[in-house]
This record gives sequence, C-alpha cells and structure tokens, in this order.
Amino acid sequence: MPRFLAALVALMTASLAAHGQEAYPTRPITMIVPFAAGGTSDVIARVVAEEMSRVLGQRIITENAGGAGGTLALARAARAEPDGYTIAIGNTGTNAAAYSIYPELKYTPDAFAPIGLVAKTSPLLAIKKAHPARTLAEFIAFARANPGRVTLGHAGVGSSNYLICRNFIHAAKVEITLVSYRGAAPALYDLLAGQIDGVCDAATSLASNVLAGEVRALAVAAPTRLAGLPDVPTSTEAGLPAFQAQGWNALFAPKGTPEAVIQRLNAAIRQAVASEALQKRFAELASTTPGPDELAPAFVAQLVPAEIAKYRQLLANP
Repeated sequence: MPRFLAALVALMTASLAAHGQEAYPTRPITMIVPFAAGGTSDVIARVVAEEMSRVLGQRIITENAGGAGGTLALARAARAEPDGYTIAIGNTGTNAAAYSIYPELKYTPDAFAPIGLVAKTSPLLAIKKAHPARTLAEFIAFARANPGRVTLGHAGVGSSNYLICRNFIHAAKVEITLVSYRGAAPALYDLLAGQIDGVCDAATSLASNVLAGEVRALAVAAPTRLAGLPDVPTSTEAGLPAFQAQGWNALFAPKGTPEAVIQRLNAAIRQAVASEALQKRFAELASTTPGPDELAPAFVAQLVPAEIAKYRQLLANP
C-alpha cells in the first residue's frame, strides 16, 4: 500500500508539473527595460509587450530601471527567479559592449537564456535646430574647428546610443564631448532645449521629432535610407561611409529558465512580430522586424559573442 501511494503521489506531481508548464503563463510577466521611459528600448519594449500579451493571455508589464548604461537593470534580471515571470529587453550596449566598459559587471553572457530578437534599429545623428551646421560634412568641419566644445548626448556609458556616438567619433576622427544621461529621452529633452549640440540615437525614438522639424537629422548609419525618413541621407551619401552601426533589441530570461517556457515566449514573439499592429507601429518608428531565422534563440546566442568581440575592438581604440 505505501508503494502504491508513493507511485500515485509521484504520478500526480508529474501531472501537475506538466499541466503547469502547459498553462504558462498563469500570472503577469515583468519585462525589465534598462533605460528611462521614452527611449528606443522603452518604445520597442512597450509595443512588443502589448502584442505578446495578446498572444499569451497575460499582461506583460514593462518596468523601467535606468543607470550605468542599463547594466544595473540587467544585473537584476540575471538574479531573478528563472521561472519565466521576469524577462528583460537588452541591446548592443547592455548585452555586448558592457563587458568591455564595466570591469565590475555583475553578470556574464552566460547569465542569460536568449528568447529571441525583436527589433533592428537604424542609428541617427541629430543636432539642434539652431546649430550652424546643415549637413554632416559641415558638422564634422565645425567639430574639427572647435575640438572638445561640441557636445553629443547619449543614454549612458555602455548604452547602444553611446556606441553610436563612439562609432561616429571613430569614423569622423573628431574630438567631441559626450554627455551621459539615464536614458535617451532625457538627452532628447536637453537637445530640444538647446542645452547640447546633438544626440546619438535610433530613428525609433527620433523619427517624430525629425519629421516635426524639432531636430535636424544629419545621417542614418545604415546602407539604405529609411522609408519613414526619406529625406535623411545615409552616412555614405553624407560622405562618411565608415559610420555604420546596426542596432538591435532582444529579449532575455535568467539562465535556468525552462526550455518549454523559452519556447512559449519565442512563439509569442513570432506571433507578435507577424501582427499587423506591430508591423504598422514599427514602420512608424523606423524600426525593422527581424527575419524568421533572426527570431530564434539560437540566432541571438550566436549574435551576442560576435557583438562582444566587435565592440571590444572598437572600444579598445578611443
């Protein structure tokens, strides 16, 4: 009899565990956004979270937590319970360049289980309306004539925006003062107020301001012009072909998150990305949806170490 009862309990436990996996998620999920509200990662996170929530039947709550180029939030995500109820949106900065910038980083690449790529972004260099430069060539000439006096804002050392700035400085061979903020939105507010000369950011967060004539976009660091910003030249057209900096956003879970949960979340990403609502919103934001292969966790698992190596080289040469 005791053996029978033990077998029965084991069977019930296995059944409940299997049912629990099938039922996931049974409560809201928190998506940690490692920057202040209003920036590229935040905007993309909210759009993706809304569509994934529809698929999963549970709310995905975005929680902004800025600081140290987004690394404080990623450290928190790495420590979270690996049960699928805490995930994070990361980018080139937080999940690649940060390893070359912050020697005391509280997480490693192995601390995360990739869920999937959710967006690709096109970097822009934009300046204040009142700036005397009208083109990228004029801005570079101005910076060379005024070494160290030109200021560019970004979302914090190690952020993807910081990397856009570093890419630009490296390509243009200019001396520029970089100004760090807790997110892209605060940097943009200071640009609109004329407190800084320009910002490095993705078209996702700058497109509406460019179209409204509030800031002047000098170039997009991409091979082709953006459909949503057809009047903004590519860096090659503007005379600086070396200024190239493809951006990306991916979702990550803490290491140890069950594979079944990762696959459930990945399936939700795929449905969200394919939705008409997300496609329309991304087009408005000048963001690009990943291809079918790029959506896979395995693609992100290969992308991250390649990006780490790329930025280790870039950041070693100021």
